[in-house]
Amino acid sequence: AGDGEEAVALALSLRPDVVVMDLVMPGTSGIEATRRLIDRDPALGVLVLTMSEDDASVFAALRAGARGYVLKGTGGAEFIAAVRSVARGEAVYGPAVARRIRRFLASGPDVTPFPELTARERGVLDLLASGKSNAEIARSLFLSQKTVKNHLTSVFAKLQVADRAQAVVRARRAGLGE
Repeated sequence: AGDGEEAVALALSLRPDVVVMDLVMPGTSGIEATRRLIDRDPALGVLVLTMSEDDASVFAALRAGARGYVLKGTGGAEFIAAVRSVARGEAVYGPAVARRIRRFLASGPDVTPFPELTARERGVLDLLASGKSNAEIARSLFLSQKTVKNHLTSVFAKLQVADRAQAVVRARRAGLGE
């Protein structure tokens, strides 16, 4: 597939056992595409194959429902084994990702929800999820209402939601607005 939207459409129509997903794609991100696929078909195995090995990307993919996460450059035999493992319902991670998960579980760092958002967009979304109006958000953050509206437009596009209500639901599920 050439982009995230096409990946979702193809996977839903072809119904494969495993989808190999990149995180960085035009339009819909691989994280959002994974989330949408798993929402529609929880049994589907998603194996992320990407160059992104930062904690935010790894944990965002896992929260979205990916069963596996391997880095580009993984050897052919190891990659085939990962696809087969995900097809069997197992979770599989490359050695570098496994070290990150182990480190995370040992130290418990704070995982930022919605890594695709800027810090300002996340702050605006947090206030929106807590029930604030645009005017109240603007006052809280010392912004104009127009700037708040622009941030929300960007948030809706990045999260692939149609309106405030859908954004609030997504944000609350991720722990924002509490």
